Amino acid sequence: MSVNTAKRKMLEGEPAFGAEVNLGSYLSAELLSPLGFDFILVDNQHGAWDDTTSMGAFRSIGLGSAMPMARVRRNEFGAIGRLLDRGAMGIVVPMVNSVEEAEAAVEAVRYLPLGGRSAGAFGTGFLGGNYMEWANDEVFLAVQLESVRAAENAEAILSVEGIDGCWVGPGDLMYSMGVNLSDPAGWKAHDDLIVQIFEATKRAGKIPGIYTPSASEALRRAEQGGLFLTAGGDGPWVVEGALNTLKELGRV
Repeated sequence: MSVNTAKRKMLEGEPAFGAEVNLGSYLSAELLSPLGFDFILVDNQHGAWDDTTSMGAFRSIGLGSAMPMARVRRNEFGAIGRLLDRGAMGIVVPMVNSVEEAEAAVEAVRYLPLGGRSAGAFGTGFLGGNYMEWANDEVFLAVQLESVRAAENAEAILSVEGIDGCWVGPGDLMYSMGVNLSDPAGWKAHDDLIVQIFEATKRAGKIPGIYTPSASEALRRAEQGGLFLTAGGDGPWVVEGALNTLKELGRV
């Protein structure tokens, strides 16, 4: 059996901080996993990953202390099942706007009687034995709320049995709202709506979360009650590290 330490931490009311990996390199995931992050999120929606490289990433993450999680390309039964069967201990489903879409995510992630996930998890042996006996309890399922419609339906969406929490997508939420974050009024409206989503998630008894690109923003969202939080990713960190080196060399 594999205990999802990140999920357990969040259920106890403590924030879980993670790193997002987009570059398609399982070695990048392996380097990050032992450093102290609670989870590593393999981004199949916007990252350079496929089924095979994702499977390698999950195993590489498993060499460290972080939990292997993934954002799926879309809310689709087969796509979700393929990542789970390869060893993801958490799934983030993008663009969930309704109760029906949340129920579809549960159907794909949970085994009977809670969902309808197909048996055949061929790539989960590295997580421990008796996988089907504990997967429903240990796999973390977050739905992305990233539109005005999703915000309006947040409490109902998060009340669906089998959903563990949300992961707000602030960028798409901004576009859906039609606001400019460089404008103080737009920034405040955007921030207020995120807090409202967090509060609706808590009323449903679930775990609030959000994408953030930095440690400072992750800590700010934790102060607002966020528990499922990214704090950056491999691509930006490569650029940041390179720029710091170039500054020392006097090149920038």
